[in-house]
This record gives sequence, structure tokens and C-alpha cells, in this order.
Amino acid sequence: MTRAREYFLTTARLGFSLWSMDDLPLAHALWGDPRVTRFIGGPFSPAQVEERLRQEIASMGAHSVQYWPLFLLAGDEHVGCCGLRPHRPHDRVYELGFHLRPAHWGRGLAVEAGRAIVTFAFQTVGATGLFAGHHPANAASRRVLEKLGFRFTHAELYAPTGLRHPSYLLTRAEDPSRPS
Repeated sequence: MTRAREYFLTTARLGFSLWSMDDLPLAHALWGDPRVTRFIGGPFSPAQVEERLRQEIASMGAHSVQYWPLFLLAGDEHVGCCGLRPHRPHDRVYELGFHLRPAHWGRGLAVEAGRAIVTFAFQTVGATGLFAGHHPANAASRRVLEKLGFRFTHAELYAPTGLRHPSYLLTRAEDPSRPS
């Protein structure tokens, strides 16, 4: 019998949960898939996937943020992850990121999850800004960031790929979901 998921944040279609070591099979299905990791320095070995899961759990303990696992509310199917990492903690700037399993690409789920995390970051976490980047060949991620209101600021070296990735910023004042 599978355990019932608890969600700390939901959207119309998605629930955000917390990673635990019990989720190692889900982590392998996500970060062990070379289609998911080709733009973030993969493919990853089973040991690298396990270490990534441990890092997400540690980030939650140390910073109260992680790339939280995402599930469809209808059926609890694992979609991927979306969340935050400290980027410039002294300035309260976090990095927003998302990784979706291929079966869920092209359905608007990254934008839906991203909007929820943008709101959560500014209203709950107290972020002053959000940073995001993407592989130069990942046009889908670029479109998601544009739909979320991020603006291109510069290109910077992303060590796992060895490439300069387009980088973006969204400040609290620029947040399109912010009440006027």
C-alpha cells in the first residue's frame, strides 16, 4: 500500500510535497532519465541521483527550501519537481528551478508550478528576487521563464554543462501575480 501524500502547496492540478529518502525510486525515475538531465549536466549515475536527493533534503533542513516533488492531484502521479534554492542568501534572492518527467512535458505544468512557487517565494519565504537560468538549447525552459515574467539579465557559466547559460531575474516589484 502506498502512503498518502501530504501537500503543503497546491494548484489546480498539482500538489507540492517534501522529499524523503523513501522517494529514492521517484528521484531515480526523474534525475536518472537522460531526457530530463541532458540540459543540467546529466546523465546521472544512480549514486549521483541519490546524492542529489540527499542535497534536496539537506537544503530543506538548512534553508527551508528545495526543488519540491510535484504530483498530479488526480491520482498522485509523480510529475517532477519545482522549487527554490538559495542563490544570494544575504540578499534573499533564490533560484527557481523545475525538472519534469517527459510524460508531462507540453501540458503547461511547468508554468502552473512556477507561478505557485513565485507567489510562495515572495509571499511566504520573503524573497526579494528570483534568479533562473536555462541551457542555451532549452527553448521550452526559456518560454516558461518568459511566461512567469522573468527578464533576461546576462549569460553566466554553468559548471555542470561548461556552457554560458542565459540567466534571468524576477524581483518582487516585477512579479506579475503581485496585487497592484
